[in-house]
Amino acid sequence: MSQRTEADAIIKSHVIWAMGGGLIPIPLVDFAAVTAIQLEMIQQIAQVYGVNYTRSTGKTFVSALTGTTLARLGASFIKAIPGVGSVIGGASMAITSGASTYAVGQVVVNHFATGGSLSDFVEEKVKSAYDSAFEKGKGYVSDLEKEEGDTAADIYQTLEKLGQLKEQGVLTEEEFQTKKTELLARI
Repeated sequence: MSQRTEADAIIKSHVIWAMGGGLIPIPLVDFAAVTAIQLEMIQQIAQVYGVNYTRSTGKTFVSALTGTTLARLGASFIKAIPGVGSVIGGASMAITSGASTYAVGQVVVNHFATGGSLSDFVEEKVKSAYDSAFEKGKGYVSDLEKEEGDTAADIYQTLEKLGQLKEQGVLTEEEFQTKKTELLARI
């Protein structure tokens, strides 16, 4: 398997996880989860390309690319609105998180493929590449949702319903955890 093929598989799995992370109903926790997913993705891609990785250089790279992505923060804070906020904010955050993770992955792969490392990037250059890849990432996420069948939003809504059934005493904690594990495995 080529480095690019292996890296593309890593990006795809992390985009799916980031979409799920974007659905976490607690503002800012979703943002932190997606950042952690992106750092893990960079670490795995660095292994594929034989590039030295440290958590601090990974954080610096992600920060340089995504900065204070206001759209992601806005979607996160929408979740604070009772009821409809978590659904609208969750769906928006899932798409944005997936597209951002795709963009980070693409920039990292292209940078590593040309012999770059996490400590020798030119911020303006990688930021410009990120912005372009982010736009492509929106389409990638949409295509991925169609390909995967169940959207992350559908799975999140099912999880919410299962949580309500557990609270009503219809499901035991064990039954809830079993179903939750099954659903999250589909993301």
